[in-house]
Amino acid sequence: MDQSADGIVLVIGSGQQQYRQYLIEGASRRRSLWLLDASPATWQQPYLVGSSTVEMRDSARAEPDEPGLLAAATGVSRSHRVRGVFTYDEALVISTARIAEHLGLPGCTVDGADSCRDKHRTRLALTAAHLLQPRFALARTAAEAARHAGSIGYPVVVKPRGMGASIGVVRAGNAAELSAAFAVAERASMIGPRSYQGGVLVEELVVGPEISVDGAVVAGEYRPFCLARKQLGLVPYFEEIGHVVDGADPLLDDPELRRVLARAHRVLGIRDGITHTEVRLTAVGPVVIEVNARLGGDLIPYLGKLATGIDPGQVAVDVATGTPPELTPSRRTCVGIRFCYPPEDCRVIDISVPDVNELPGLVAARPMVAPGASVRLPPRAHIGRYAYVICTADRPAVCAARLEEAAAQITLNHEPLELALVDERA
Repeated sequence: MDQSADGIVLVIGSGQQQYRQYLIEGASRRRSLWLLDASPATWQQPYLVGSSTVEMRDSARAEPDEPGLLAAATGVSRSHRVRGVFTYDEALVISTARIAEHLGLPGCTVDGADSCRDKHRTRLALTAAHLLQPRFALARTAAEAARHAGSIGYPVVVKPRGMGASIGVVRAGNAAELSAAFAVAERASMIGPRSYQGGVLVEELVVGPEISVDGAVVAGEYRPFCLARKQLGLVPYFEEIGHVVDGADPLLDDPELRRVLARAHRVLGIRDGITHTEVRLTAVGPVVIEVNARLGGDLIPYLGKLATGIDPGQVAVDVATGTPPELTPSRRTCVGIRFCYPPEDCRVIDISVPDVNELPGLVAARPMVAPGASVRLPPRAHIGRYAYVICTADRPAVCAARLEEAAAQITLNHEPLELALVDERA
């Protein structure tokens, strides 16, 4: 049967194959897909009924080329019945929302997407709604940040307004550390869209384990379906070095957490869409750190698929077409990922990883960069990973132990790089 006869769903940006192929593959099982991307389709081709090559970025403004994307989507709608549109790229959530609004499709509104992308706006809205939030302030200069930090009280967290993946997020334990932390956060903000440049957030450090929750919202009803427990590293930075998803995690059914999540989505104006929410579990209750108007990264939804059987690509398509998704798990196991970071800034010579048959519970072990690549640690760069492992087990503690064992079997042969604040031009 030709699925396209029932209409197509637009996918805005496909991302890196190693991180996102499972999403397009799953989505294609639900609906016919048409991709809008900066390059002609290659590995994506088996999952598409068509594609358009679009200039995705306005280089002069360091943000998406919304007029070009809107024109391309409108052009596809003239020859095909477009039933929905979605993206999993943080930089494209507002453009995708604008396309949905223009074509009269379900999806997150432009205002709702901006409420998520702009972390300062998120804080203002959630605080006004009397949800637990850290004390915070927006600082335009290092001196202003120092004044705010003095009022809030150390330690504080300094972060860009409009970035994701913990890029540019730094802990400052005292006034002496604040200036460097501000410089890192401000520099990170400058690689994002111009509308979110200028000024960084200074926040009270919220203490407690951190989780992330991927959820679906259709007609205002919020339903979580993937909960990951996060491991952070490289202090004072907040690099996300691992995640564990337990398909039987009791937190997914915790009434207070579900109340806070549902309330946060209503406050931010998200009536339709798929989201990735980060939460700290504190002594006084769950605190929403941020809400992202897209699926999680770091292969977290893939871990959820392995742990529960719920296909996030299919969920994304259902939500994009205004269809309540089926979120009943078909299995409940535990799956985790561990990312490997080098001991220093380096140039990779080669990487060896264990075979999946060598270790118990090992699902995947893969290099993330090619020989010759340069990998840098914060503050010179972020997400400087060279490999990852994925393991499964029947309990979180066993899964964590297997991840440690598997990561220890990866060998990085490298040579150190001189410290630099700019990319190499070689």
